[in-house]
Amino acid sequence: MDLQWFVKWFNSPYYHILYKNRSLTEAEDFIQKITNYLQLPQHAKVLDLACGKGRHAITLNKLGFDVLGIDLSEESIKYAKQFENEYLKFEKHDMREVYHPNEFDAVFNLFTSFGYFENYEDNFKVFEAVKQQIKSHGIFVLDYMNAEKVVSTMIPYEEKLIDGILFKITKSVENGFIKKEIDFTDKDETFHFEEFVHLIYFNDFKKIYETEGFILDKVFGNYNLDAFDEQTSDRLIIVLNK
Repeated sequence: MDLQWFVKWFNSPYYHILYKNRSLTEAEDFIQKITNYLQLPQHAKVLDLACGKGRHAITLNKLGFDVLGIDLSEESIKYAKQFENEYLKFEKHDMREVYHPNEFDAVFNLFTSFGYFENYEDNFKVFEAVKQQIKSHGIFVLDYMNAEKVVSTMIPYEEKLIDGILFKITKSVENGFIKKEIDFTDKDETFHFEEFVHLIYFNDFKKIYETEGFILDKVFGNYNLDAFDEQTSDRLIIVLNK
């Protein structure tokens, strides 16, 4: 595995082309529902962990929260910075490291922006860093794929034509990861990228958050906040308290 695959791929313009059709409306609806559930105070300080180009952070800010978005991708942060205001900031940072200790009322890690590191122990480091950055009784919301359903419904090969580029996508399970290989040609140049995401099941997360001292509040199974079912749910959304 290329240890820095996510740096190369997330900084590539082709990453944003391939995933350009992710639903902004769905993201906004989910943010509205989850913040209603959490009952965060007005102007609460929120950290959007692995914020990408900022779509969740922007929505959180529109709801009245003081938001910092961090991401490892320089290109994503550069793009997101155009939306900054007094209560919305973006910075390049590695989520395995503490950035602002004891500062946030809530931390959000959304849309499977987790599990990319080769070393499984790094997942514990992320949880530990989050714990150090949220205030006493702070909240951590992690939105991840439901590994059980992803494996059982996996499509090994598919093609997507986007902006005149034919993306050929191969998926497999390899050494505890979902491996996605992405091949395409643009302007007579051939490209190959790979994604690796840890297959982390709910019981695996349970071991991580209990080890790091978090308390489970709720588990949801989709963006409508229905109950989680390991066999049928599309998402694994875990709400934790410090």
